[in-house]
Amino acid sequence: MKKFILLLILSFIFNGTIYSQTTHSHSHERIIDFPDITGYKTITCDLHQHSVFSDGEVWPSIRVQEALKDGLGAISITEHIEYQPHKNDIPHPDRNRSFEIAKKVAEKHDLLVINGAEITREMPPGHANAIFLQDANALKRKDVIEAFKEANKQDAFTFWNHPNWVAQRPDGVATLTDLHRQLINEGLIHGIEVVNEFTYSDEALQIALDHNLTIIGSSDIHGLIDWQFKVHEGGHRPITLVFAKEHTEASLKEGLKARRTAVWFNNTLIGKAEFLVPLIESSLLIKKVGSLSSYKGESLVPQVTIENISDIDFILENVSDYTFHNHADVVEVKAKSLTVIEIKTIEEKTTLDLKFRVLNAITKPNTHPEIVLKIK
Repeated sequence: MKKFILLLILSFIFNGTIYSQTTHSHSHERIIDFPDITGYKTITCDLHQHSVFSDGEVWPSIRVQEALKDGLGAISITEHIEYQPHKNDIPHPDRNRSFEIAKKVAEKHDLLVINGAEITREMPPGHANAIFLQDANALKRKDVIEAFKEANKQDAFTFWNHPNWVAQRPDGVATLTDLHRQLINEGLIHGIEVVNEFTYSDEALQIALDHNLTIIGSSDIHGLIDWQFKVHEGGHRPITLVFAKEHTEASLKEGLKARRTAVWFNNTLIGKAEFLVPLIESSLLIKKVGSLSSYKGESLVPQVTIENISDIDFILENVSDYTFHNHADVVEVKAKSLTVIEIKTIEEKTTLDLKFRVLNAITKPNTHPEIVLKIK
């Protein structure tokens, strides 16, 4: 009997350990992880989300818990100012209530919860988010220009939401109207979503580049992140990467207003080359350099082991002066893994530069950045 009880206890401990390790491993795998770049911390953000306090389907605390699971650095729950389909079930005259609940839940965690709201109008100007608000209630204005001016008065950061949304732009093409130009020229719009939920807009990216707007990508989640983006199958929400001086709300706002951002969407990075190139080069580390073995000793074919410390599977096109021994001209470097490349240098080299075009990174429509990995 004692032997049976001992075996039962050992079995419980063993199974509990396995379960604990498996749970920890699964939790770690879903964390969205990108390295810092020189001079800046990389803050992962989802700045366009909803709860039951507008037209979402979950309580604000769920948004915090999802963000913690994804390892995000900052979120904003941006409830619609004008559109309140749940008001009969959840009456709340205070439009700051969703933020207050989320902020309370996150207070013991290293997660920045930003007060925000969505100005919800017909096109033009359509929908826009204002974040870093002091009081969302003040945005309830009849005149839409006055709503933007109030956000500006509160020193908010505003961005144009889903400019390619087919409900307001049936052809799916983000297009500036005279009202949008007015808002941009008066400094009342600071950014634009080039990615919203499952869509990417080349036209929105070009608008951002032409008018010096901050590049934004958001989930615009209403339901559950796990269900919507199939996290259990390896999917991920779209996010904005903000390159900030510190992990603080003030520094996050400064980074957004200074347009130091990139977007991660569907295993693709989108942003200006001045930020994408250092981000990609910081993600790819040279871990080991050796020589391929030959029949009589070492060959003239060096082996280079590259570690990808980020969460994106990079698709690299070789545009260097060398060809590869174990790959064609396109190499996939998987996230959180090691990749060995054998390089045909023809003659012995003490240093060499590997130059790649990153096919799943976009700096402007139909344009991919190039990086250089320096090897000694």
